[in-house]
Amino acid sequence: MSNPVRVLQVFAEMNRGGAETMIMNLYRNIDRSKIQFDFIVHTEEKCAFDDEINKLGGRIFRVPKYKGINHIIYLKNWEQFFNIHPEYKIVHGHVRSTASIYLKAAQKYGLTTIAHSHNTSSGSGFSAIAKSVLQYPIRYVADYLFACSEAAGEWLFGKQACKKGRFHILNNAIDVRKFIFNDYIRDRKRKEFQLNGKFVIGHVGRFHPQKNHEFLIDIFKDVHAKNDNAVLLLIGEGNLQDSIREKVNNSGLNSNVIFTGVRSDTPELFQAMDMFVFPSLYEGLGIVLIEAQASGLPCVVSDTIPKEALVTNNVEQVSLTNSPESWTEAILQQIDKYERTSTYEEIKNRGYDIEDSCMWLQEFYLGLVK
Repeated sequence: MSNPVRVLQVFAEMNRGGAETMIMNLYRNIDRSKIQFDFIVHTEEKCAFDDEINKLGGRIFRVPKYKGINHIIYLKNWEQFFNIHPEYKIVHGHVRSTASIYLKAAQKYGLTTIAHSHNTSSGSGFSAIAKSVLQYPIRYVADYLFACSEAAGEWLFGKQACKKGRFHILNNAIDVRKFIFNDYIRDRKRKEFQLNGKFVIGHVGRFHPQKNHEFLIDIFKDVHAKNDNAVLLLIGEGNLQDSIREKVNNSGLNSNVIFTGVRSDTPELFQAMDMFVFPSLYEGLGIVLIEAQASGLPCVVSDTIPKEALVTNNVEQVSLTNSPESWTEAILQQIDKYERTSTYEEIKNRGYDIEDSCMWLQEFYLGLVK
């Protein structure tokens, strides 16, 4: 082929979330002489990955955010887009709430459609109910169904749909070499954040109810009571950040909790940690847990994390119904018995190395066009 196959990726926005990070990992490593990604987002704001997408040869298009009352305008935007962009043969949808709308529009114009599940819950409240209603038809609309785990697939598409040949699990792969433990990087990052002599617990995730930061602070408060050298490193941003800062302040932990904001050097920050704690209420997979394991960290995580994410023997699951003291016990036991070593082969053998996932996805896309 003289020109690459252009695949349209659909997102809400291209900031540093789990699904967005996963698709960017693939985009950086896929053979762009054969496959090129373009993006449709539901925001007018500039996002974290926009500049990189442009540098890699991708284009970014924008549609209005779906609000229900603008259903007709939303649908017309999609139909107009497909009408003036006949170059697309494949649309890969990561926005599930409106996937049954835009995937159906894509099929009308002859595109092959993929719906991709990255989670196992829509949260709670009226918004979650509305999303559940909107996303139910996806299993009947999309030509192919992708998920980051079996649990994520069954939650969005139903068990019966996941038993059919059009369902595929695409691992949330990472560039494992970036995360291999390195003493030099560890020392440099610990000096940067003044962490020498500290026991560093790390967490990566946006400040959102799903990530359960409230409970994480409760856990850390108990850890610090038992080890006053403990420091909590929180990487990410989000709507709940101010309320979590307030809780940290009220707990008297200001000097022991570091808010880094969104960072582009997350692989290096994993090196500075001694422990990764991940008490999410739910996860489709939890790509940051794969990254933590790839960096050789012991991990204590909630029992809601899918089994596919438990790649090494360095992960202990604890029930969310357990007390913070129970989590503290698991954390201190893990660190006492642990010696940090390379986990490269374990991660790669479980299918989480980016090269393997890129090759599979590339051949899948090319097969659809042929």
